Amino acid sequence: MPNLDAVVKAYDVRGTVPDQLDESLARAFGVAFARYTEATSVVVAHDMRPSGPGLVAAFEDGVTSCGASVVNLGLASTDLLYYASGSMNLPGAMFTASHNPAQYNGIKLCKAGARSIGIDSGLGEVRELARAVLGTQIVGDRGKVTKRNLLADFAEHVLSFVDVVELRPLKVVADTANGMGGLVVPAVFDRVPAVDLEVMYGELDGTFPNHPADPIQPANQRDLQARVIAGGFDVGLAFDGDADRVFLVDELGRTMSGSTTTAILAKVFLRRTPGATILYNLISSRAVREVIAENGGIGIRTQNGHSYMKGIMADTGAVFAGEHSGHYYFADNYRADSGLIAALVVLEEMSRTGLPLSKLREPVERYASSGEINMQVNDIDAIIVRVAEKYSMYPQDRLDGLTVDCGDWWFNVRSSNTEPLLRLNLEATTREQCDTHVAALLQLITA
Repeated sequence: MPNLDAVVKAYDVRGTVPDQLDESLARAFGVAFARYTEATSVVVAHDMRPSGPGLVAAFEDGVTSCGASVVNLGLASTDLLYYASGSMNLPGAMFTASHNPAQYNGIKLCKAGARSIGIDSGLGEVRELARAVLGTQIVGDRGKVTKRNLLADFAEHVLSFVDVVELRPLKVVADTANGMGGLVVPAVFDRVPAVDLEVMYGELDGTFPNHPADPIQPANQRDLQARVIAGGFDVGLAFDGDADRVFLVDELGRTMSGSTTTAILAKVFLRRTPGATILYNLISSRAVREVIAENGGIGIRTQNGHSYMKGIMADTGAVFAGEHSGHYYFADNYRADSGLIAALVVLEEMSRTGLPLSKLREPVERYASSGEINMQVNDIDAIIVRVAEKYSMYPQDRLDGLTVDCGDWWFNVRSSNTEPLLRLNLEATTREQCDTHVAALLQLITA
């Protein structure tokens, strides 16, 4: 019997196929999701992974066995699925494992209107419903499956966040890593005459033959950085496998952190909506908090993860939220994240100011960061306790893992929500200070 506890994570379902996630489990999740939402119809899509169509078919069988119908979008990015859920006001299921390697797949679920589902906001209930029906046959009137293509509608929706006429001529290269960006990125930029787009690794191939679809890792941006310089591009865009995340590379070939992009976008949305509330996750640079305050906004520090972000956006009325990991959320996008919307808004800001990205980023980059350092360890909880004791003289909080404020530097250690990893993020005033403290923490963690 499949182990549901192993595949149901903090805010999605994810595991290796077929040993952790197979068609019988997908079918059980279909039944469970239909019963949990009590919907008459559910919208479903999948990414380019070879296991996607079979898992989707099994999930659809589970949904329709309960009498609910399915709207199948076929191949889609995750933000396209969220758009469908929001615009059609239907619960949604996106089959993807995002940036994970080819042997993985998973399910990102949302309620009608693209409202989030996390372990404490419905996903735990879906898990238990799936556990109860796993291996059983559901008999009754069946719903229908219809196919629908919303790519053009989605592209127009993305473009509604900018004034296309105001975009100046720009050369843009996008590395879509053989992921779903190869479908959605051209569909959007084909409608932007001022942008000259080149796509790297645009073929949809869930085996990821060129490099992993995880752009937060510096090694996976090297091809893009080299192409930006060689081709004289103004901007490089690095998308993950399901194309809901993006990292930007400036015209000098330098990658830009998710914190820097968040700070730039925060300034834009505070100019559009003065005094607005903006969320940032606890791994974001201190500069994000400072920029929000300097521009008259209300900043709220949050836990990591899209289900938490979307829930707090709804509770606070926030217009925008950003994460260090390259997720950017927009109130007018059903509070869902979209790398494409983020990229277009930055391009519009470059056009408005007349500045290259290398200059646009300068005012909001104020500290030296370690980036996200991932480690495989035996006992994550024990290590976090050890680190907390070592730095007990400093203020600490447990909003997500352990965050320690050491005055002119700070760090966070936490367990990954999607992989069996311990993650370290550290920021300091200078590069030398950052490197010194990182070395000391790594020695403590690996002792």
